[in-house]
Amino acid sequence: MTERHVLKVVDLDVRFYTYAGVVHAVSGVSFEVLEGEVVSLVGETGCGKTVTTRAITRLIEPPGRIVGGRALFRRRSGEVVDLLRIPDEELRRIRGDEIAYVFQDPTSALDPLYTIGTHIVETVKAHRRASTREIIRQAVKLLAETLIPNPEVRVRNYPHELSGGMRQRAVISIGLSNRPRLLIADEPTTNLDVTVQAQILDVLRDLQARYGMSLILITHNLGIVAEMAQRVYVMYAGRVVEEAETEDMFYSPEHPYTRLLLR
Repeated sequence: MTERHVLKVVDLDVRFYTYAGVVHAVSGVSFEVLEGEVVSLVGETGCGKTVTTRAITRLIEPPGRIVGGRALFRRRSGEVVDLLRIPDEELRRIRGDEIAYVFQDPTSALDPLYTIGTHIVETVKAHRRASTREIIRQAVKLLAETLIPNPEVRVRNYPHELSGGMRQRAVISIGLSNRPRLLIADEPTTNLDVTVQAQILDVLRDLQARYGMSLILITHNLGIVAEMAQRVYVMYAGRVVEEAETEDMFYSPEHPYTRLLLR
């Protein structure tokens, strides 16, 4: 792992132990993310994209189990840790701070009893000391950066008072509240109309470049891949079947499954 690496995943193996048998959800998956790079995990539903990223942040719940592999992460301090082996307390300090997650469904990611501002206050205070007033000022700025209109008003709104697109932008704001080194965006434009999808992608692209953070983008939409990612890992049946620079994948795909996706 070089100094340019933010994340290096090696031979990740995740299984689900069900009454019907053992499901090998992810088998021998390896990939890497460099400083300031946008990497996409692409493939059809059920190929293991989401399980892979949930595993590296240890968000796999029973009957799932991480049975092998390493997930080496370079912290802000320069220290390299294995996310799959560090103590839970240390992982909690990293998750939500140095690594943030934008989930596919913003409604389920937000507590209906909390205002958007309170979500950001709680996220920041979990990792550093700051006054509520200071964090609310930061929250208004974050909402403005994600192009939410009237951020001074919206910061006091509850999730149900926002549209689907604004909820997703709010989730992005929460994820960015601690300036993470790595942001994982899991199908961030699913269930949004085409115009709002484009706006969300513009927001992600702009903020990724502005903050210089690394981004893992999970999607099945190759149009999004072409627009956002520098490198692509194509997944099929729990395995990485092809890795390529984005342009190379579109012009000279090597694996039959990749060629099928591009049709």
